[in-house]
Parts: sequence; C-alpha cells; structure tokens
Amino acid sequence: MATRNTRSRRQQILQCLIEQGSVQVAELVERFEVSAVTIRADLSHIESQGLATRTHGGATLVRTPPQEQDIHEKDALNLPLKERIGARAAQLVQAGDNIIIDSGSTTMTLARHLRGHRDVTVMTNGLNIAWELANAPGVDVLLSGGLLRKQSLSLQGSQAEASLNAYSFDTLFLGVDGLDLQFGLTTHDEAEARLNHRMVEHARRIVVLTDASKFGRVSLHRIARLDQIHAIITDPGIDERYREGLLRLGIEVIIAEPLP
Repeated sequence: MATRNTRSRRQQILQCLIEQGSVQVAELVERFEVSAVTIRADLSHIESQGLATRTHGGATLVRTPPQEQDIHEKDALNLPLKERIGARAAQLVQAGDNIIIDSGSTTMTLARHLRGHRDVTVMTNGLNIAWELANAPGVDVLLSGGLLRKQSLSLQGSQAEASLNAYSFDTLFLGVDGLDLQFGLTTHDEAEARLNHRMVEHARRIVVLTDASKFGRVSLHRIARLDQIHAIITDPGIDERYREGLLRLGIEVIIAEPLP
C-alpha cells in the first residue's frame, strides 16, 4: 500500500508541476499530509527523471512528459515503421532461442513476424502478444502471471516479477516510451518499469525496439541505463546526434529498412 501511495502522490505532484510550472514543499506537505522529508524525496525522484529542477523550498518544471496512450491508440500510430522494426527484430531470432517479448505496440509486430519461426520459446507479459502467438505451431509461449493493466493489456506486479526467477533468456526485446542519452530508457508506469528492469536482469542480450519519435522523450519511470543494453532497432528517422551518441556507448544501431 505504501508503494502505491507514493506512486500516486508523485504522479499528482508532477501534475501540479505541469499545471503550475512550480511547486513549494510547504504547500505539498499541507496538501498530502506527509512530512517535508517525504516531499523532498518525491521532488528529488521527479528531478532524477529529468522532469524538474529543485529550487530553494520547491521545484520547477523542466519538461513535460508525454501523455500515455492506450494500446489501441498506440497500435495505430506509426504502424508502417513499427512493422518494419518488428520484421527486422524477427530476423535476430534463431531456432532454439529462448526470448522475452515485452508488452507494447512495437513488440507486438515482432510477435506477428515470429509466427513462421520454429523451435522458439517466448515469455511475455502482453496478452495481445500471447494471443498473436497462440496458434503459431513452432513457438512455445510462457505467459507471466500478475495484475492486468487494461490500458496496455499487460500483466505486472510482484507475481509477474517472480515468474522470471526460474529462467534465463537469450534475448529481451523491449519496448519503451522514451529514450534519452543521459537518463536512459523510460516508461509511464512504475510497476511496468520495475518488471522491465527485472526482465533486463534475466536476459543475456537486451534489444530495444522503438521508432525514432521516442528519442529525446523522458517518461516518469526509468527502466534501465543505456549502458545496460546491446542493440536498438529503429527507423531511418533517427536523429544523427542520437545515432552517434548510441554508437559511442557501444550500442549497435540497426536501421529497419522498408519492407519489400
């Protein structure tokens, strides 16, 4: 319960920052009926996300995180680019591989292009991904347990995290809501970020699937640092500054070319 209260309070504080441009510790203490130490920790957390700057007695907004869209809206956004990224990601999967496919609209296209593969085991927390692979004869599907987050059709929480404990995977294919050269990979939901972080710990290779629109975005919750990932599959729209920055970090940048 304490974790849920902390998450809710920080989201409300961020909303205040978006609406007002700045907040004061004393006002937030009175509003949320918690200590000044707790509020300062909240503001430090939001600052660590690159969204605010601490000031004497409060904080000011640096940048507004993008609003989350539900899975149906995401599915329709940049679909041709996502299809190319999914098709290119599927080329990295070989017979005998054990992989994790994170929930998401871009990773969903990967699942679609795996339907003809053979001798592949997929673990996923995405209901839509599991459904896409349900009748793929050469793909065994492991579905994490957990609480269903209806907005993203994803399973999350302690049960989903615990389901990873008995496994070690060759590759994690990870979708993100934001990618920043300094702050790393981010997503909108705290529980999703925690699960994604655990996925990173249980895979030997981390491959991020994202269209170029996600570069430079920072959502509220960090998944991982960039030095924890091995490759990024994206579209030709990637800004050259980001491409060079990723290459300097030793990250392979794979450009998904148009489908024939």
